[in-house]
Amino acid sequence: MVKALLVAAVSSGQGKTTVTAALARKLVRMGHRVRVFKCGPDFIDPMLLERASGAPVQSLDLWMVGKELCSRQLAQAAAEADVILIEGVMGLYDGTPSSADLSREFGVPVMAVIDAGAMAQTAGALVHGLRDYGPVDIAGVIANRIASEGHAKMVAASLRDIPLFATLPKQARSLPERHLGLVLPDEVLDIDQLLDELADQLVFDQAAWDSLPPVQIGPAPTPQKEPLLAGTTIAVARDAAFMFLYPANLDTLRAMGATLKFFSPLADEAVPVEADAVYLPGGYPELHAEQLSQAAQWTASIRTVHAAGTPIFAECGGMMALADTLADKSGAVWNMAGLLPGAVAMQPRLAGLGSQGLETPQGVLRGHTFHYSKLATGVPPAAYTIKHPSAIQGEAVYRVGSLTASYFHAYFASNPAASAALFLRSVT
Repeated sequence: MVKALLVAAVSSGQGKTTVTAALARKLVRMGHRVRVFKCGPDFIDPMLLERASGAPVQSLDLWMVGKELCSRQLAQAAAEADVILIEGVMGLYDGTPSSADLSREFGVPVMAVIDAGAMAQTAGALVHGLRDYGPVDIAGVIANRIASEGHAKMVAASLRDIPLFATLPKQARSLPERHLGLVLPDEVLDIDQLLDELADQLVFDQAAWDSLPPVQIGPAPTPQKEPLLAGTTIAVARDAAFMFLYPANLDTLRAMGATLKFFSPLADEAVPVEADAVYLPGGYPELHAEQLSQAAQWTASIRTVHAAGTPIFAECGGMMALADTLADKSGAVWNMAGLLPGAVAMQPRLAGLGSQGLETPQGVLRGHTFHYSKLATGVPPAAYTIKHPSAIQGEAVYRVGSLTASYFHAYFASNPAASAALFLRSVT
């Protein structure tokens, strides 16, 4: 038995991530063992939540991750922690499936976050609507941007039978953001001080916390993965330009027998010579385009392994770094590795977003897309992903020799066999 909460809101922009991080840090400082999860596809919020909680943050999503793996991850967390916090995605009922669906599936009550900065008694109508529309089990409310003690009392009175669990005042400074979301925690020099300040400012009702009933999360069996990658060494790019990857992806590769070797293109490190395959995850190559363009050793090595027929899987930012050129947000154009003929340019507007699946001979490989750049190329797509739930055409998948590249971020655990095939030489 463990205390568990799904932190959700009426929409994005209400402060879910800030509140979840503050609550996680506060509970850790109170001596609790805390595990945090993030609903839906996301890379950046989990980094902040990991910093706040001191423990790895995995994804929960009934479609991309699947009910079975969600159940296993929750069971493992319940065995290791006193508290489980799950940060929702967008609004509580947004998406197919939604955060509300996840709440009901696993019996985890909702902690509703509201931005009360421009309201008082209307907070009650908003929260009762969130509860009753589904309905869902609402454990309480955390009110963000509270101006005063009197403001908090008005909000609390409006909630009627729903407790005001905690309040957070208006912040003099917020977590910095850029085009793909929050700035990475390692880029904020005083991030731990900021998290501690948020925890200190979270006015917490200890009695309400003590009254939260525990959630029963049953044990879930862990199936053995076939050793499809036994004896395979995969070189994984990991640095400030290539850091958007699900921890479950690395876990899945290891569970199938792969040995992972990490290297940094930004530091001009060559692909490790023992690599049987290369994985270039997404990230921010557009912020480091000049440095990448000058990384001669990295460029020469990836061209060499490509010419040798070594399997390369490049997703989103990884693909951008393998085009001929990359135009950053200022319009400056930089030479990239040139394995995928074409030019990438940053756009002022979002160019792709949402859950998608890729049909493969091993079944559907699920994942998502989220990018602000566009690729102009004469290379015909070898395949397209399918958007979920609309089932319309999604991202192009390109194959150039041993390279497979796309804006699609794959969630390897959704189909280990299909994922393994990306890193194995095809038999002709």
